[in-house]
Amino acid sequence: MGESLKTAVTYRFVKVESTAVFADCMTAVICTYPLDVVRVRLAFQVKGEHTYSGIIHAFKTIYAKEGGFLGFYRGLMPTILGMAPYAGVSFFTFGTLKSVGLSYAPTLLGRPSSDNPNVLVLKTHINLLCGGVAGAIAQTISYPFDVTRRRMQLGTVLPEFEKCLTMRETMKYVYGHHGIRKGLYRGLSLNYIRCIPSQAVAFTTYEIMKQFFHLN
Repeated sequence: MGESLKTAVTYRFVKVESTAVFADCMTAVICTYPLDVVRVRLAFQVKGEHTYSGIIHAFKTIYAKEGGFLGFYRGLMPTILGMAPYAGVSFFTFGTLKSVGLSYAPTLLGRPSSDNPNVLVLKTHINLLCGGVAGAIAQTISYPFDVTRRRMQLGTVLPEFEKCLTMRETMKYVYGHHGIRKGLYRGLSLNYIRCIPSQAVAFTTYEIMKQFFHLN
């Protein structure tokens, strides 16, 4: 009975903690999203054809011509919907790789934790590898949402996307005109160069900090 209660409490804690982390991330995205929209607009400008003269001018123009504050939140829905699978898949994949690795090859892949010698943890280079793989898989699954977000953010700049006001319309247009590989997954290989190292370092740092704070 005691073990069952402990398991139930642990599950509830993980569930509440995961919900809190997701809510925190979503709040951060909502607060900073207008900056991302302005950044994308400024980065997309071609030399000699500048629509915006600077950050302040971009804010003023978007607010005046694109429906006020709503103009700063084009593409927010695919951003939020893409967060859940990305975070969920990356943590699930990393946890699975870690568990399988330590179960089947503990001597080769693991070492005693610095805060608890009775607990095995992955070696640093294996941690980096598992984190990179987890990031790549999560990015592959959630990438169509990222493409949709960018297209929606540039909707008023790109004439062909001016009528694509919703996530569904944008995805349908991209798929219909460009397909999957050259549409919904356009630029994925370049994105791997960014996300794989960052996730590898993030998960490795996470594991190191767990040992530092004696959480193993």
